[in-house]
Amino acid sequence: MCTNFLLLRLLIAAGLLAMATAAKVTPHNYADALSKSILFFEGQRSGKLPNSQRMNWRKDSALHDGSDVHRDLVGGYHDAGDNVKFNFPMAFTTTLLSWSVLEFGDLMGSELQHALEAIRWATDYFLKATNDPGSVVGVVGDPNGDHACWQRPEDLDTPRTTYVVTKEKPGSEVSAEIAAMLAASSIVFNQSDKAYSDSLLKRAIQVFQFADQYQGSYNTSIGDGACPFYCDFSGYMLYKATKEPNYWKYVKDHIHNLESSNTVVRNVDGSPVPFGWDSMHAGINILVSQWVMTDPANSNPFIPKADQLICSILPESPAPKSVTYSPGGLLFKPGCCNLQHMTSLSFLLIVYARYLKGANRTINCGNNVVLGPAHLINFTRKQVDYILGSNPLGMSYMVGYGTKFPQRIHHRASVVPSMDKHPQHMRCHDGDQYFKSQAPNQNLLIGAVVGGPAENDTFEDSRYDPGQSEPVTYNNAPFVGVLAFFKALYNL
Repeated sequence: MCTNFLLLRLLIAAGLLAMATAAKVTPHNYADALSKSILFFEGQRSGKLPNSQRMNWRKDSALHDGSDVHRDLVGGYHDAGDNVKFNFPMAFTTTLLSWSVLEFGDLMGSELQHALEAIRWATDYFLKATNDPGSVVGVVGDPNGDHACWQRPEDLDTPRTTYVVTKEKPGSEVSAEIAAMLAASSIVFNQSDKAYSDSLLKRAIQVFQFADQYQGSYNTSIGDGACPFYCDFSGYMLYKATKEPNYWKYVKDHIHNLESSNTVVRNVDGSPVPFGWDSMHAGINILVSQWVMTDPANSNPFIPKADQLICSILPESPAPKSVTYSPGGLLFKPGCCNLQHMTSLSFLLIVYARYLKGANRTINCGNNVVLGPAHLINFTRKQVDYILGSNPLGMSYMVGYGTKFPQRIHHRASVVPSMDKHPQHMRCHDGDQYFKSQAPNQNLLIGAVVGGPAENDTFEDSRYDPGQSEPVTYNNAPFVGVLAFFKALYNL
């Protein structure tokens, strides 16, 4: 009896100790992470920087972009750690930023204005890139020349070649994604700047018509950076923006052909990549589901496909999985730069959770496993917390968040001394010494979400491993909306 009583007391004491230890765990500051995730975009800016620029180690750059084709193409964003402006991923990034504001803008507080500024930095540029009705600019900057130099954007010596798709050499996928972005952003600015919103919507219609009428891949037309043809997403964004039935008809008429098409990006096992800058079909199903969730006549195939996506992700679902998990619990898809998949899918999970809650609906994943909005939210929070430091290494994968984060990211402007420290011009290979150095980067690219750890939760904090250490805009864009959601849920 005494032994049992002592054991009971030890168990109680251990339980109290565990509770006390758990109570000391500091919850993540989602508001701080949100602020930093938006600030990151200022570090990716190209062009003439405004007086409001907060990441002030960056300076004006690429002020003659477009001069080779007698156009003003100054502005926009670098997509990653290089200095090229790839308009396809830039458009996807801006679409996701706009969708984040449309879904979660009312939860962003003072950061909403900064999010709108981030969107407008891109849309101002895209209005220039689409001002010729017979063409759309696809890329600015020679990728091969740029990647051969480790040079800060303020010093560019490499060719700033402009690659354009035309009626004769079309690029439907890049044009359609730009149309989607323009339509989505037009909704964002509809209340705050109606004239600007109208100009974005008018241009979206023009670019969509160009993409649809002159079909062809910019992989053939302009080469490097090209991706499969997806214009269905644009059709629905235009329907949301205009409410015109012909765009909704376009979506319904084409959605059945999407997943069976040879142009769908696929994993090594043959399964389709669900969502990213070069694969939109999952985003289409989630986006459309809000409207058709209570409309049986229009629910197919959108709702079944959206449900199937969720069941293929959540661990408790018995359905075949489209993802794997690291020992520490991080969602994984095949290929490098894994956090682009994790942030994008997390965004879709939170958006769909809100749609499910609004429709008082759950998902049946088979074998009597029924998942509701709370399952999606709890799962996504674990993924978010992993990025912010709740992982086996105790490392945040957002630069500047927490006390331990990547120090040697693969990013030219961050690695090479700023013009404040080294005002003299630096030539193509003058930055090589800084790339090869083991010292931390010269400039802190606050808010940058890097490619992330390997599938065994290890991380190589090395500029030589861009798959793990390079930030990209399309990591951050969906994360903005997710962080706004958790900021409102836990930090208010």
